[in-house]
Parts: sequence; structure tokens; C-alpha cells
Amino acid sequence: MTATQTVQTDVYPTRTGGPERVLDRPDPTLYGTADDGPMDAATLSGYDEKGYLTVDELISASEVAELTAELQRLSAQEEIRRDERTVVEAASDEVRSIFEIHRISDVFAKIANDPRVVGRAKQLLGSDVYIHQSRVNFKPGFEGKEFMWHSDFETWHAEDGLPNMRTVSISISLTDNYSYNGPLMIMPGSHKKYISCGGETPEDNYKKSLIMQGAGTPEKETLTQFADTYGIDVLEGKAGGAIMFDCNCMHASNGNVTPYPRSNVFIVFNSVENTAVDPFAAAAPRPDFIGARDFTPAG
Repeated sequence: MTATQTVQTDVYPTRTGGPERVLDRPDPTLYGTADDGPMDAATLSGYDEKGYLTVDELISASEVAELTAELQRLSAQEEIRRDERTVVEAASDEVRSIFEIHRISDVFAKIANDPRVVGRAKQLLGSDVYIHQSRVNFKPGFEGKEFMWHSDFETWHAEDGLPNMRTVSISISLTDNYSYNGPLMIMPGSHKKYISCGGETPEDNYKKSLIMQGAGTPEKETLTQFADTYGIDVLEGKAGGAIMFDCNCMHASNGNVTPYPRSNVFIVFNSVENTAVDPFAAAAPRPDFIGARDFTPAG
């Protein structure tokens, strides 16, 4: 199913050429209840409060091995490295990300549509969901680069046209996440405030932002205020575990200078009641492999 809607009011203005502002969030974080899926009321309440939740063991060791083998197979293929959906580190020539992985690989399509994954997303968002974006991320030992603090929603709103905050990401770990090999960091509770970023969106901004975030990155003063207010959680965990986090969480990851690589499968689910319209702060939407315009429900 494909569609394009129009909306009358932008409740999350950003990149308007004016100064940066911090705004209240009118949208709820949690749309479903404990009766709607596998997670209990306490887990849902924690997600509502902190903006994220963790699953210690979402997939088995054998599934991790299968996904890892597929990841290695794909990253070794020259045609995949040359594909526009693949992001390669400029300095090291290492593969950083492969986007639209659920369309490239049947193995990853299976986990992206698995009831253990989709069921949790539907429970949080209170509706059927579709895959707005999918990718695998590599953070190799000694070479993995950092990613600066940002809210995903700010970009998805500005450049993809997602109208409201009814989107959740799941990161499934294929390697152990230690505190020192570049794991995800989140400011818990930061999802309740929206940073309207200054500046404007450059043409074809995605070509640079997929390597290093530029437009849509909050100012250091604002990030310092957020860190002082909300603190920073460093999300460690074993391979096979998962993190689900709200689209407006302020998050980042350090570089990896250790010998221990970090890889994960990253899937973004958006409510079918929140499908993309024209971008709110860009001349044209990003390519479909980054921000889908196919709203067919997952699962």
C-alpha cells in the first residue's frame, strides 16, 4: 500500500532558519496497553517514563549466529558495497551500514516481520505498523566511528514527512554491548521534550548525514542542559538482546577503539495511522530506502 497525505498544521517546526527552541511534546509516548501484546504493564510504564525498554533475550544464540553469518556474507559482496543503500566509512573503507536490509536479505526480512518484534511494536504504538526504515550497523573494533546526539524524529519529520511521534525503533544486538565498545546511550525522559533545531536542511542532506549527523544536531548548550536534567544511560547487553526506544529519545554512541566489534539490526516501525506526507523542512523526501513510502503493514 502506498499513499501520500496532506496535513494542515506542523506541531513540530524545525530548521525554519530561526534559533533553536525546546518545545513540549503534545503526542503521547505509549498508545497500547498490557492487553495488546506480550509486554506487561510495568514494562510499558517504564517505557512511557524513560522512553525506552530492554529485552534481555529476544532471539536465540542460533538465530544470532544465522544473522551474523548473513551479515558477513553481505558485507563481503562487492555489489553490496557499491549499492547506494550501503554506507562506507571514508577513512577506513569499512562498511558502516546497509539500509533496507529487510528487502536485500530474506534472512533479515524474517526477523523484521517476526511476531516477537512486530507484536511489541504494535503494542507500543496501538495499531498496525509498517517498516519506515531498516538497516544493519557495523561498529568494527578499532575503526567504529561515533554518532552525535540527536533525535531521530527531528530528521524523520523534517526530511521524511512523518507528521507525529508514533514511531519506535528496535535495535537487536548481534554482538555483546559493553560500556566501552560504542553502545547506545540514551538520555532517559528526554523524549518528553522536542528540540526544534536551527538552520535549514541542505540539498541532499542524507548523503552526508548518514555518515556524520549535521543538520538536525542540537547545540552543545542545549545538550548539556538535557544531560544535566535527564542524565545518560549506557545500554549494555548480551548478543540476542534488544532495545526499543521512542523516536524522540535523545541518543548517541561513542566510537569503538576496543578490539571488540559491535553490530546490530535496526528496524524502525511507524504506525499506519501516522504515514509519511511531504517533508516539513526539506525540498524533497529522502529516498525510499531511508524513509519508506510503502505503508504495507509488517508481520
